[in-house]
Amino acid sequence: QVQLMESGGGLVQPGGSLRLSCEASLSAFSFYTMGWYRQAPGKQRELVAITAPGGRISYADSVKGRFTITRENAKNTVYLQMNSLKPEDTAVYSCNAQRATPIRSYDYWGQGTQVTVSF
Repeated sequence: QVQLMESGGGLVQPGGSLRLSCEASLSAFSFYTMGWYRQAPGKQRELVAITAPGGRISYADSVKGRFTITRENAKNTVYLQMNSLKPEDTAVYSCNAQRATPIRSYDYWGQGTQVTVSF
């Protein structure tokens, strides 16, 4: 069974930093598009950042210049470095893995990790 395990969430003051990690029990990890999403209370889940196998990286406008997504294929892990955190970054952050082949598509989610930005 595929598992995506997030870690690194917690409580941080505005202006602080956190680094989230997501380790995936996937074979052929390097072929997956890995993404970080977040959902704040009362709001819809939104894309934060993705990294595709070919090296394409995209960010939500709200986090550009503050967040950095990286992946380490040898460790089946994707990271989200979050700097200059704001209270509006408070949310549950979830890891996602997607891959499409001619035979089928794959879409996996982690359980999420809480990030709270507050004094």
